[in-house]
Amino acid sequence: MSTIDEVAAATAPAAAPQKLTGRLRLVLVVLLVAQFMLAVDFSILNVALPVIGRGLGFSLANLQWIATAFALSAAGFTLLFGRIADLVGRRRLFLAGLAVLGLSSLVGGLAVNPEMLLIARVAQGLATAAVTPAGLSLLTSSFPEGPLRDKALGLNGALMSAGFTTGAVLGGILTDLLSWRWAFFINVPVALAVLIIAPRVLGESRGERARLDVPGALTVTLGLLALVFGLTMAGEHGFGDARALTGLLAGVVLLVAFYFVEKRSPQPLVPVRVLHRRTVIWGNVAGLIAFVTETSLVFLMTLYLQKVLGFSPLAAGLSFAVLGLGTVIGGVTAARVIGRIGTTPALVTGGIVQAVATAALLGLGDDRSWMWLLLLATFVGGVGNMLVIVGFMVTATSGLPDEDQGMATGVATMTQQIGITMGTPIMSAIATAGIGASATAAAILDGVGTAVLVNAIVVAVGAVLAGVFLRKRATA
Repeated sequence: MSTIDEVAAATAPAAAPQKLTGRLRLVLVVLLVAQFMLAVDFSILNVALPVIGRGLGFSLANLQWIATAFALSAAGFTLLFGRIADLVGRRRLFLAGLAVLGLSSLVGGLAVNPEMLLIARVAQGLATAAVTPAGLSLLTSSFPEGPLRDKALGLNGALMSAGFTTGAVLGGILTDLLSWRWAFFINVPVALAVLIIAPRVLGESRGERARLDVPGALTVTLGLLALVFGLTMAGEHGFGDARALTGLLAGVVLLVAFYFVEKRSPQPLVPVRVLHRRTVIWGNVAGLIAFVTETSLVFLMTLYLQKVLGFSPLAAGLSFAVLGLGTVIGGVTAARVIGRIGTTPALVTGGIVQAVATAALLGLGDDRSWMWLLLLATFVGGVGNMLVIVGFMVTATSGLPDEDQGMATGVATMTQQIGITMGTPIMSAIATAGIGASATAAAILDGVGTAVLVNAIVVAVGAVLAGVFLRKRATA
C-alpha cells in the first residue's frame, strides 16, 4: 500500500450504518412527528376561518390575515433560520422553535380578540420557519447520504403531504364536533411530548462558527416577505391589484439584490458557489413546481367538489384522504425507486405520472358519477408528486458537507413554503378568469378545467427541465 493510500485509510470516516439502528429509529420518529405537526398547521384552520371570524369579530376583509400572518412569517424567515441553525446548533433551534410553537398555539386557542389571534399566528409561523429547516438538517446530518437518507426523506415527505390532507380533515372535524380552538390546542401536547423526548435522542449538530451575514439576512427576509405578501394579495384581489404588483416587484428587486450581496460578502448567508450548483438550482426548481401544482390542485378540486358537485366542506376534505394515501405510498416507496433507477429518473418519472394524472382530471363532469375519476387521478398523482418531492429533497441536499446542511435544507424549505404560497393564488387567478362574471356550475367547471390544463402542462415542463439539466450533470 502506498503512503497516500495509508493516509487515506487512516483518515477515512467510519463506515456509515447500512440499516436503521434502534437510536436512528427514535431520531426518525421524533423528527417525523414534529414535521407532521407543522404540515397539519398549514391547513387545519382553512375550514374553520369563517367560524373564527364570527367568534372573534374579524371583518370579512381581514379574515384572510389569519392565514396570511402565518404564511408571511413561515416563508419569509425560513432561510434565515436555516443559517442560524448552522451557527447556533440545529438541535437548540429545533427545541426552541417547538417551545414557541406550543406556547403560541396555547395563546391562539385562548384568543379573545383578533389582535391576540394574529400575534399567535405570527409566532406559529416563526416557529415553523425555525423548526422545519432545523429538523430537516438534523435528519440529513443524522442519516448518511445514500439509501438510509433517501428512506428518511421519503418518510418525511410522505408524512408532510399527509399532514396537509389530515389538517383539512381534522380542522373540519374539530370545528364541527368541539370548537375551532382545538385546532390550536391540539399542538400543545404534541409539542410538549417532543420537547421531553427530543433532548434524550437528538445529538447537537452545527456548521462552522461564523458571523451572521446581516445584509444578506435583511435582503432575503424582506424579499421573501414582499414576495409572499404580493402573492397573497394577488390571490385575494387578482394580479392587477396595486398591492400585489408592488409586493411582487419589491420581492424580485430585493432577491436580486440578495444575490449580489452574497457575491461580495466574506461570510455569506448562502454561498454563491452553492447557488451555482446544478443540483441545488434544478432540484429546487423541481420542488417548487411540485408544491405549486399539487397544493393548488387541492384548491381546484375543492372548488369543483363544493361549487359544482355541492359537497359540504367536511365531505370535500374527506375526499382528499385518497390523495393523502397516494402521497404516503409514494413517500414510502420513493427510496426503493431511487435505489433502483436513480434520483433523476425517479424525479422525472414522478413528474410524468403526476402530469398524466392531472390531465386525466380534464374528463370530470358536472355530476357525482365522476367521483371515481377524481379519486383515482388524485391517488395516482399523489404517488407521482411524492416521487418528485423526495427526488427534489435528495438532489438539493446531496453532495454538500454537514456544515452546509442547515443552509441547504433552509433553501429547500424556502422552496417548499414559497411553492405552497404561490400555487393557490396563481391557479385561482386562472380559474376565476375562466369563470368570468358567471358563477354557474358550468362556468366554474370550465374555469377549473382551464386551470387543471395549465397545472398539468407546468408539471410536464418541470419534468422535462429536470431530466435535461440534471442528466447533463450526471453525464458530465
